Amino acid sequence: MSVLTVFLQAAQPQGGGSMMMIMMGVMVVGFYFLMIRPQMRKQKQEKKFQDDLKVGSRVVLTSGLHGRIAQIHDDGIIIETLSGKLKFEKAAISREFTDARFGEKAVKTEKATDKKEIETEKK
Repeated sequence: MSVLTVFLQAAQPQGGGSMMMIMMGVMVVGFYFLMIRPQMRKQKQEKKFQDDLKVGSRVVLTSGLHGRIAQIHDDGIIIETLSGKLKFEKAAISREFTDARFGEKAVKTEKATDKKEIETEKK
């Protein structure tokens, strides 16, 4: 061994192992709050969005297809487009694309259809 290697090994502090464990713990906690937790929150929002879908809602699929929900089944949904009706999985509906495209309009349209349904029920 060279003299330089011996001096470098002697210069290392003895408490380095515990400091390394603390740094690893800080990294794990950082990853949880910066990556894992936001992803879990996003998944919950997607699940809630898919569960709250109603017949007549206008949606955009991840493939870019625009349409209106005609029927909702346990295993998927039927989307009505200008070219006909197509069956897709609920997971194919994009919350971000739908909100970006129909955000304000969808809320106004749903409120208007709800008012019409209430008026027809009163008659």
